[in-house]
Amino acid sequence: MNTKTARVMAGNPSTNKSLFRLVQFMVHDAMIAIDLPDGTRTIILREIEMERAKKNARADRVYGYSDFTPANGLSGDRDTAAAQSTAECLRRNGITAVIGDRTLPLLYVDEMEAAGIEVQLDIDMGVTERRIKDDEEQCHLEQAQHVTEDVMRMACETVANSTPDVNGILHMGSDPLTSERLRTLIDTFLLERNFFNPPCIVAGGSDGGDCHELGSGALFTGQPVIIDIFPLDKKTMYNGDCTRTVVHGEVSPELEKMHTAVVSAKEAAMATIKAGVLGEIVHLETIRVLLEHGYKEGLPKANDDESFCSMPHGTGHGIGLDVHEPPLLDRNGVALLAGDIVTIEPGLYSKALGGIRVEDMILVTEEGYRNFNTLPESLTWS
Repeated sequence: MNTKTARVMAGNPSTNKSLFRLVQFMVHDAMIAIDLPDGTRTIILREIEMERAKKNARADRVYGYSDFTPANGLSGDRDTAAAQSTAECLRRNGITAVIGDRTLPLLYVDEMEAAGIEVQLDIDMGVTERRIKDDEEQCHLEQAQHVTEDVMRMACETVANSTPDVNGILHMGSDPLTSERLRTLIDTFLLERNFFNPPCIVAGGSDGGDCHELGSGALFTGQPVIIDIFPLDKKTMYNGDCTRTVVHGEVSPELEKMHTAVVSAKEAAMATIKAGVLGEIVHLETIRVLLEHGYKEGLPKANDDESFCSMPHGTGHGIGLDVHEPPLLDRNGVALLAGDIVTIEPGLYSKALGGIRVEDMILVTEEGYRNFNTLPESLTWS
């Protein structure tokens, strides 16, 4: 018997970004994309979405679940019905084997196998395609980063231009400037520009000593405030991601030393960037520079005191429809590809002093890189 093989992606494109990128059509229920052996693409989705999909989706044929009702009918559970419809569509097209990506739900695999269809995993299916950003995607990401820089400037200048009271607590007008208040200002700024903002990091003082602590409470003069903003452009579905650190008032020699090391590490890491270079090599260059400046790598040990200062995370990550995508710039990181868009974000963290991180977004090219960021890296913003 001749094997007829189709490639299948399935799920909810609002959360399955590989599926969304393939079809370029958004719904909030199960949608299935089937690439048949003849080179055509069929999509199956709720009947009420069909007319929009016919006009806008990257597909040759569009069907509803009920168009592929099996002999024993469709389940009343919508997700199960979608899987049943998929298996029936494959059966009617004479498909005997399916290649699925790493996101293919087990529900679909079960229905296909019950129909006698062999299912194989292609672990790289959709991954490499998403890594290599085309011209349109590059424009979407660059635009998202421009808006992210606009809100970052506002946030850093808000901290720098606030007024401390006798206890060093920063104020905007008569009210204290807290992490929560600044986060709300950031949210509002982005909402007005049609961006969705997940809870961003505004971590002052000791909060910043934990690289992923969101931050809470009053912000103080003389303490570093890490601001890490990674919003989603609701029009294009692509993300920005930028980090800067701001200090109100005088910058202590210890913080200046940390900042110099972080910026030097970022410059060294970026100097290694070009297609073909391992993500691990980029990360090891970051660590080399930080160690040369007298800092550590990794998390503190049980016997380390609060002055312990290190970088416990990777140098960066891919970005696109998700904030965190392959490739990783970390140990075991794979070779970079022309068209990868990645962040470079070295940082140092100390419970005693706080944290400092600086992050840019760059496009990897055959010869090197192009930086989407233009913001200054300084700790002072007034």
